[in-house]
Amino acid sequence: MYVFLIVFHVLACLVLIGVILLQAGKGGGLSAEFGGGGGGFQSIFGTKTSAFLTRATAVCAVIFLTTSLTLALVSAKRGESIVEREVTKEQKAQPAATAGQKQTPVTETSAAPVQAQPSQPK
Repeated sequence: MYVFLIVFHVLACLVLIGVILLQAGKGGGLSAEFGGGGGGFQSIFGTKTSAFLTRATAVCAVIFLTTSLTLALVSAKRGESIVEREVTKEQKAQPAATAGQKQTPVTETSAAPVQAQPSQPK
């Protein structure tokens, strides 16, 4: 189900991007530069295109928000992060690999002693 939600979310994102880019700008902007002042896309497909694209944008935005919230909830319920899972796997694998060997803890007393150097007067 999680993979299906991710695929559906990505498709909703792509459709939302496409619908937004198809709309003509209200103030001219880039759509006026490339399409002329007449709104070429709307004149080809009719005058109802603006209302359809506005409604399609709203529907895609609602789908995007619901899939985002659903993915957030499902991710929270799935549990730990990938890093925590890998650390847990390593901790489970470590005692099994070293079961036959005796482990000696490393302490500060087993390290080589550090000798202090005498300070020289200035």
